[in-house]
Amino acid sequence: MGGRKSRECGLPGKPASGVWEGMPRFSVFFAVLLLWQSAMATPPNVVFMLADDLGWTDLGCQGSRFYETPHLDRLASDGLRLTQFHACQNCQPTRAALLSGQYSPRTGVYTVGSIDRFPWWRRSLRPVDNVTELPLDRTTVAQALQKSGYATGMFGKWHLGESGGHHPAKRGFDEALVTMGRHFGFRTNPPSQVPEGQYLADFLTDKAVDFIHRHREKPFFLYLPHFGVHSPHEAKPELIKRFRRKAAAGGHHDPVYAAMIASIDESVGRVVQTLADLQLTERTVVIFSSDNGGVGGYRREGLRKAGDITDNAPLRSGKGSLYEGGTRVPFIVRWPGTIPAGTTSDAPGIHVDLFPTLLEIASAQPPGQTLDGTSLVPVFRKPATTDRPPIFQHFPGYLGAGENSWRTTPVSTVQQGPWKLLEFLEDQRTELYHLAKDPGETRNLAADEPSRTTELRTALHAWRQRTGARMPTAHEAGSRPPGFRRAAGE
Repeated sequence: MGGRKSRECGLPGKPASGVWEGMPRFSVFFAVLLLWQSAMATPPNVVFMLADDLGWTDLGCQGSRFYETPHLDRLASDGLRLTQFHACQNCQPTRAALLSGQYSPRTGVYTVGSIDRFPWWRRSLRPVDNVTELPLDRTTVAQALQKSGYATGMFGKWHLGESGGHHPAKRGFDEALVTMGRHFGFRTNPPSQVPEGQYLADFLTDKAVDFIHRHREKPFFLYLPHFGVHSPHEAKPELIKRFRRKAAAGGHHDPVYAAMIASIDESVGRVVQTLADLQLTERTVVIFSSDNGGVGGYRREGLRKAGDITDNAPLRSGKGSLYEGGTRVPFIVRWPGTIPAGTTSDAPGIHVDLFPTLLEIASAQPPGQTLDGTSLVPVFRKPATTDRPPIFQHFPGYLGAGENSWRTTPVSTVQQGPWKLLEFLEDQRTELYHLAKDPGETRNLAADEPSRTTELRTALHAWRQRTGARMPTAHEAGSRPPGFRRAAGE
């Protein structure tokens, strides 16, 4: 990796007395050269931190004037922000895509839990049954890096199955501790001792820092998927007190939510400082992102009962929607010596890109399965690079937003450059937006751009056929299916 300083490779600026004594000068030169080449051949460490439900504008460096994220802002100033990075509309399918490198049609993981979480029978289509555990025949990115010699650790929200062989300890992580659902009084799998009253984000950070200390001598992959800032919205009292004194700004207003973001930012700061203390900064790639858009923007969509705790403006809608507010998320990466500091890129990216990106960073062999993404390393090296294949989404179900209202109905999307097309599967209507000129998706250009609409729709249909995407089936709206039982919500 370029830009590494000799002191980071364990080579002193001046040889210690006696180390090279008695060796001819040319021998000293070649010995140092061999050590340098050996260090350069060692692939970098990778730290990937994932927030839960953090919106695109929920960081200072992303425009918030209410939330405070000094550590993430500093990480961005030292690296690169991708301004058009996308995830799925909610958390489980994003995690399946990140870990497998495959779009939802290949894994069957489309949403969270059963299709019966919402009363789909009131609509005209029956959703595709959802897979709730990542299929065991898929190689995870952790397994690929583990096979390449990386120490691997995961601490936090897994959400891809925990029984039998589905636990992350069986999916490529040497060390894995799973926990989610609560920010105070939480439990872990496997069980571990939790100090009374400890906040979950702090607990997970302790585990991450300890992992870095113990594996600093060899390449490691650390996956830190926080449960924050997901509901229940709970935060440390001293942080809540700080934000209660602040005036709302730009749709950001909730002091508890702001305090939860501050705890995630503190976690990032501790991890980054640990890398610095151990002189690992120059040989570690640090990535931060979120699993879906923020919980907000619903009132503008007329969804009064959905509840806005944040706002994704200027993006449209929020978590659970296939509009940009539901899928566009922060993405920050720091790679000293490779990524120009303080840069941004408008290159589109999507969750399935992470797997091939980490393979290239680690010089690891690809698995024997289709990888749907494109490595982002060329964008890391040259942020002006924007040319890439289209990115796709397919959601063959419903996500509710209160009594008889919906964050999304069945829909597929394709984005090519700045153009994004949505095809709604109940009536096959299309919407076309130019995201560079209209990031809020306010002007549907499908009728004005018929040839482009046809081109993108044809590409979308070909992709669905290529990936074996299952489609929802016709259903007599209002006909409650026998045995229907409303499942628990998110």
